[in-house]
Amino acid sequence: MLVKNSFGCSVIPNPKMINPEWINEFRGSSLDRIKDEKIPTSEEVIVEKEVKPKKEKKEKQLRSLSSRTKSKIRRKLFAFFGIHTQLSFLTLTFVNQVNDEMSLKILSGFLDNIKKQDKDFQYLWVAERQTKNLTFKDNIHFHLITNKMWNIKKHWKYWLDVQTKNGVIPRDKNFKPSSAFDVKKVNSGNAKGVSNYLTKYITKNNGKFRFMPWNCSKKISMLYTSFYSDHNIIKQLEEMEAQKKILIKRVKEDYCNVLLYPYNEITKPLTNDIHLKNHSIWFEKIKQEEAKS
Repeated sequence: MLVKNSFGCSVIPNPKMINPEWINEFRGSSLDRIKDEKIPTSEEVIVEKEVKPKKEKKEKQLRSLSSRTKSKIRRKLFAFFGIHTQLSFLTLTFVNQVNDEMSLKILSGFLDNIKKQDKDFQYLWVAERQTKNLTFKDNIHFHLITNKMWNIKKHWKYWLDVQTKNGVIPRDKNFKPSSAFDVKKVNSGNAKGVSNYLTKYITKNNGKFRFMPWNCSKKISMLYTSFYSDHNIIKQLEEMEAQKKILIKRVKEDYCNVLLYPYNEITKPLTNDIHLKNHSIWFEKIKQEEAKS
């Protein structure tokens, strides 16, 4: 019996739906995609070009984060936290009303410049509507998890400069909003704390946008987020539950049984294989980049 395991989740599929040879294989990395498939980069502005039909112009479909996408983001972030012990949580806010396309253009310009300064700059961003912003109702701001320790004074000023160059300026030209560039350190060793961040800023995000409301750097997209194992991992979880160390939520679906459990210091070792695999990929990529330079 095969089990597909990720961070805080183990799935027992119907044996007819899987290949027994998948045992010990990893999933979730962009490396497993078809080689000819185009993978969007962080530098690309992910705004779809509007297609004009012969008869009438169709309105662009709005995008939102589906439950499946939110789970994917959550897994990618836990994989990222497995690489770095210290990361930063950055919120980028605009100083005036801005439409979706312009907000993404400004974000892309900001990230492009940071990447030129720091070749190993890695990040994942998610867009969010500011529903409680009474001045600029539903204005977008961006949440990022990055591996960069920011120079707040320097990069805060640069974030404002990028907005100004694109015509987004405060209604009062002398106003310098300190909240436009907000940084918090995140300790990846605190799995519960990390989970709280993800729940607050990602899983509760139900806004609609004129672009795909999340993206990540290439190296993060390369990280694996799940693996196939034998049934032994289920036995370990049930032992933890019997000892009252964890509580398992069981969900029965048509083609599988799902076990949901807290991803914390007790259950983290169950995903060590994912982190070991990702470490080998991550640092091999660094060696390749150093050899080219």
